[in-house]
Parts: sequence; C-alpha cells; structure tokens
Amino acid sequence: MDARPAGNLYEADFYAWGRRQARAIAAREHRAFDIENLIDEVESVGRSQRAAIESHLRVLVIHLLKFRYQPERATASWRVTLRAQRREIERLVARSPSLRGYPAEILGEAYRDAVRGAARETGLPEDRFPASIPFTLDQILDPGFEP
Repeated sequence: MDARPAGNLYEADFYAWGRRQARAIAAREHRAFDIENLIDEVESVGRSQRAAIESHLRVLVIHLLKFRYQPERATASWRVTLRAQRREIERLVARSPSLRGYPAEILGEAYRDAVRGAARETGLPEDRFPASIPFTLDQILDPGFEP
C-alpha cells in the first residue's frame, strides 16, 4: 500500500487513491478513510449523472428542432441520434430512478441551449425558433416522435 497520506495520494495518483479507499472501506478501516475527498467523489457521481442527462436532452432537442425547421435536410443519422439520446436518458434514469423528474426540471434551460445549438447547426437565426419549447417532455422522450 502507498505510504503517502490519502489526501496527498488523491492529488498525485487518483486511481491508486481510489483503490486504497475501496480497500479501506471493505476492511472497515475508518482511520484510513479520506473523508473530504470521498464526500466530494460521491457527490460528483450525482453531478455527472445530471450533467449527462442534460447533455443528452440538449442534443435530442437540437435534433427535434432541426427536424421541425429543416425537414428537407433530415437524414438517417438524425434519427439514429434521436434514438441514441432517448436511450441514454432512459438508461440513466433507470440506473438512478430519483432522477426521473430531472429532465422536466432542466427542460427550459436545455431548450435555450438547444436553440443556440440548432441555430449553429442549421445556419438559421436564433429568433427563428420559438421562445418557449414547442414540444412536450413526453414527445421529446417518445421513441416514435418526430416533429
């Protein structure tokens, strides 16, 4: 086992720190716990899951907007993207059911970001897209929905 204090190891070699902490937890060696960094890492798992949902939702809405405002440019890859983003959101929520309501919480912010992304990708001005989201969350997450 590395002789450095856990806090120093956290900065120097994250992987080794994680292995050391896992062994300490399994052995119930409370004195070896790097409590501050363990708390931060556990909290970061939740943050990363929320960030992933937000990212997938944003990409999903960008593609729905592209379908609505440039249907003549729709490609098979757009449909693949819709399926993949919906599937990833579904998986994240299945792994952490307490996040089931999170897409609804962030939909407004995700939509504003998606408008900027759709404007970039389509070449259309941002004001060409509605100020409020033109889809319900159920439509957004519905595997069969295309505008």
